[in-house]
Amino acid sequence: MAEKKLTFEQAMKRLEEIVAQLEAGEQPLEESLALYEEGAKLMKQCTGLLDKAEQKVRKLHTSETGELVENPFLPKE
Repeated sequence: MAEKKLTFEQAMKRLEEIVAQLEAGEQPLEESLALYEEGAKLMKQCTGLLDKAEQKVRKLHTSETGELVENPFLPKE
């Protein structure tokens, strides 16, 4: 059966649930390991989604020679 891909928000919510369960420490070892593995997969998925979003957010500006140049978007501090 193919796994359904969660949205970033859904994955983060599930990660928060997993962390809360693991912090409570009430699961047997096997269940804790399964939760940890699920969390690791979700973290990898979230990281990938964030990387893709970062690649989309670029700042375009015109160079001194008039060419369009693409730079990473860096918010002003």
